[in-house]
Amino acid sequence: MNPWFLLAVAIVSEVIGTSALKASESFTRPIPSAIAIVGYVLAAYLLALTLKTIPVGIAYAIWAGMGVVLVALASWLLYDQRLDMPAVAGMCLVVAGVAVINLFSKTAMH
Repeated sequence: MNPWFLLAVAIVSEVIGTSALKASESFTRPIPSAIAIVGYVLAAYLLALTLKTIPVGIAYAIWAGMGVVLVALASWLLYDQRLDMPAVAGMCLVVAGVAVINLFSKTAMH
């Protein structure tokens, strides 16, 4: 399977896990707690699979950058948590950094 697709699914799984972690209220609610655990386990497994072909530094940079942006977006949508302009600008820079890695880095190995 395409390692870039696996990385994308790993990131989405981690975002789901993190979003459910908030809803679990410190693991006191069973269903969100289970979703958080499954999301994190699936994310770690899929990330491990991607590391067979994508260098760990590149994979983790994309994982972390996109995870931050997507969790912030999910927090806004699910929990009405607002971001100020410096936060939005910083996240745009993160997305730009991921784009530079994917478009121009020879290390990224497409």
